[in-house]
Amino acid sequence: MRRDTGAAALLGPLLAGSAQPHQVRRAAQGLGLPERGRYAVVVLGAPVAVPEADGDGDGVRWCWCGEAGVVLLGPGGLAGPVARLGVAGAGPGGVSPVVGGLAELGLARRLAGAALLACGPGAREIVALDERLPTALVASAPELSARLVAEVFGPLLVLAPAERALLVGTLEAWLECGGSVGRAAVRLRCHRNTVFNRLRRLERLTSRSLSHPRELVETVLALDALRLSAARG
Repeated sequence: MRRDTGAAALLGPLLAGSAQPHQVRRAAQGLGLPERGRYAVVVLGAPVAVPEADGDGDGVRWCWCGEAGVVLLGPGGLAGPVARLGVAGAGPGGVSPVVGGLAELGLARRLAGAALLACGPGAREIVALDERLPTALVASAPELSARLVAEVFGPLLVLAPAERALLVGTLEAWLECGGSVGRAAVRLRCHRNTVFNRLRRLERLTSRSLSHPRELVETVLALDALRLSAARG
């Protein structure tokens, strides 16, 4: 993975989304990369020592500009390169969806940055945007997400911390168990009626029904926003 200043100078305008066509051609020639191809961008949250290599032996090519890495994908797709970043200890990080050429790296850089926000503070994971789209959406609009938390979970925020944690934890377990009260009860080691009663109380406090699709979406997005705000302290 190259981190030389020449590559950074060529990639900078592309990643900023301000490159003109002649700059795209110049970058392609200077880096030995095709203008059209399957590219993705990785944005790391902190500098790490990454093994230097021009490729991964499977058609993959890397170039770096600061903490942003551009990867030309081989036939294996994103899974292999992302896994190797994790092995190298390069986390936290956000990974963009695949784009069709160097001219689209600016968009990919912005989407990778949104994926990085979805990691949350302290995380060491490498997150692909498509795996965390709702969380990335919430994290990318902090003012709106704060308003969402206040609107949905406002009555919970005035409860004692232990009581609030009990209700939020029950909601998380219920969601992770696919909406099954029985499975959530097993996970929480309590009676299913206890889970049911906690969820009903949460519905009363939030004035939102977990059986109403639109209100459930609001609750889940607010939960993501609450997790992120708690992680940031």
